[in-house]
Amino acid sequence: MYPLKFEPILKQTLWGGDKIIPFKHLNSDLKGVGESWEISGVEDNESVVANGPDKGLTLADMVRKYREELVGEANYARFGNKFPLLIKFIDAKQDLSIQVHPADDLAKKRHNSMGKTEMWYIVDADKDASLVLGFNHEIDKATYLQALHQNKLMDLLNVQKVKKGESFFIPAGLVHAIGKGCLIAEIQQTSDITYRIYDYNRKDANGNTRELHTDLATDVIDYSYQPQHRVNYTPQDNQSAKLVKCPYFTTNLLVFDRDIEKEYVHLDSFVIYMCLQGKFTITTGECEPVLVNKGETVLIPACFKNLTLYPDDITQVLEIYVEE
Repeated sequence: MYPLKFEPILKQTLWGGDKIIPFKHLNSDLKGVGESWEISGVEDNESVVANGPDKGLTLADMVRKYREELVGEANYARFGNKFPLLIKFIDAKQDLSIQVHPADDLAKKRHNSMGKTEMWYIVDADKDASLVLGFNHEIDKATYLQALHQNKLMDLLNVQKVKKGESFFIPAGLVHAIGKGCLIAEIQQTSDITYRIYDYNRKDANGNTRELHTDLATDVIDYSYQPQHRVNYTPQDNQSAKLVKCPYFTTNLLVFDRDIEKEYVHLDSFVIYMCLQGKFTITTGECEPVLVNKGETVLIPACFKNLTLYPDDITQVLEIYVEE
C-alpha cells in the first residue's frame, strides 16, 4: 500500500464555472465544470487510481483488495466494500437549486443508499457570494408548502454571505444551496441522493424546467430555525484545527510552513488530504515519497500510522477521516 491519488471525475453542469481547471492545474479545455469528484465510490462514478502499482484500479477494487488495510477495521465492519465518503470540489458560476438530502433511514428505505450529511469549506468566494442555509424563522410543513406553491419560498430562506476560509456543516434535512461565486471543498457521505425543491423557475435551452422532488422532500425537511450554521474554529499554525466532527466524518484544517510529523496510531481509519494552497511531500518510511500539489487530493491507507509532511511554502490542507 502507498498514498493514493485518483483521476478527477469532472462534471459539466448548467451552473458550472471556470475555476476548477486552473485551480487543479489540469490540462483540459472543458467548459462549465461545476464539480470535480476527487474520491468517489458512488456506483458508475468510481474513482480510478492514478499512481503507483495499483494504477487503473477503481476505488471499489481497492477496498475489495485491501479491506481493513485501506479503510480501517471499524470502517470495514461498518461499511463493508462501500467507501464511506465522497470528496468534491464545487464551482458555482450560477446559483445552484434549493435542495435537501435524506438521512440514513429514509435513504435506505427509498433508495437503498446512505443518507447525505455534508460540510463545506469555502476555498474562494467572489464579493457578495452567499449560501442558502435553512429557514430565517421557525415554520411548519403547511407554511412551507404554501410558500412553495405561491412561488415565495425565497422569502422563508436564510441567505448568508460568505467569504474565503469559512466552513459550514450541512446535516441531512437542512434546506440549502450554494450561491454563485463560491468555490467549495465538499466532504459528504457516499450518496448521490438529492431532492431538488426549487430552481428559480429556470428553463433549459429547450424551454423545459428541471424536475422537482416536492413530495419526496416534504417529509425530509427540518422546519426548525437554527441561527448558526457557520463552524467556529481557530486556525493554528503547524497543527490541525478541528472544523467538524460528526458520526460520518471528521474534518480538520492544517496550515503549515515547516515539516510536520503526523501520528495516527490511535486512529482506525484512512486519512484524506485535500491540498488547498501550496504543495507538500508525504513520506511514510515504507514507500516512495508522494508530492501533492494545490488542487490535488490524496488518500492515505489506514495501515500507515506515521507520516511526515514536507511543505514547499505555506501550505493549507483539509485533513479528513472517519471516527465514530
